[in-house]
Amino acid sequence: MNKTLEKAEKAYTNLNFLKSADARIIRILSEFLEPLQRFRKQKIADTIVFFGSARTKPLAEAQKELDHLELELNNATDATRKNLEEQVRIARNHVYLSKYYEDARELSKRMTLWSKSLNSSYRFVVCSGGGPGMMEAANKGALEAKGKSIGLNISIPMEQFPNQYITPELNFDFHYFFMRKFWFVYLAKALVIFPGGFGTLDELFEVLTLIQTEKVKKHLPIIIYGSEYWNEVINFDALVKYGTISKADLDLIKFCDSVDEAFNYLKDELTRHYLTPD
Repeated sequence: MNKTLEKAEKAYTNLNFLKSADARIIRILSEFLEPLQRFRKQKIADTIVFFGSARTKPLAEAQKELDHLELELNNATDATRKNLEEQVRIARNHVYLSKYYEDARELSKRMTLWSKSLNSSYRFVVCSGGGPGMMEAANKGALEAKGKSIGLNISIPMEQFPNQYITPELNFDFHYFFMRKFWFVYLAKALVIFPGGFGTLDELFEVLTLIQTEKVKKHLPIIIYGSEYWNEVINFDALVKYGTISKADLDLIKFCDSVDEAFNYLKDELTRHYLTPD
């Protein structure tokens, strides 16, 4: 009996296979090779990475939210007052943190304008995690300077959508955190750490560990922006006191509290280490 079988599907077109556990290594490689291809096509030489909270809001938005809640609190009944008081407390913190959103936006804008003055659209390109908050501020500042910027987004249960200010050709969505972190560090020539939570702390300490252990050997200045916030959140001096880090390890970071200070430090460091001939 002569029976002709349909031609089998090629493995690399079989989506059921590509999404299976057996093809995990292929998916990991894809998150290395596909971004690599795009970065080469866009001629991205290196980046300045901005980290910070996804929950931070622009000043106008944060102030509007606070004004609305305070009005509700003034008219609240005893039954709703306690809950509203907590919401107002959080909203006041959002207003406080919104100054860092505005500073991230301005610093990104100034770094992008400086990069463009080097007659290159491809050096020291602003890179963020691609989402809202501080990430949005960084991408927005670069766009206001009419420059490119990168968004390295990540798929998480509370879905994080890319902000509207990322250069479309440089908008990425990762599944694997470790591949996303690889691209943060691999192209980076500087990091700016704005106030943030678990994710920001994770990114900061992973990079500090890589530098401390000399897994990253390039010069990589790290600005921790907002000493009032960070000195309350992390007691670096206690780490030195108890001998869990060396005092010299504190030289890996630079605290800054103004856009001017951060901009001048970054410009000087990048010029000295990456633009000045040996």
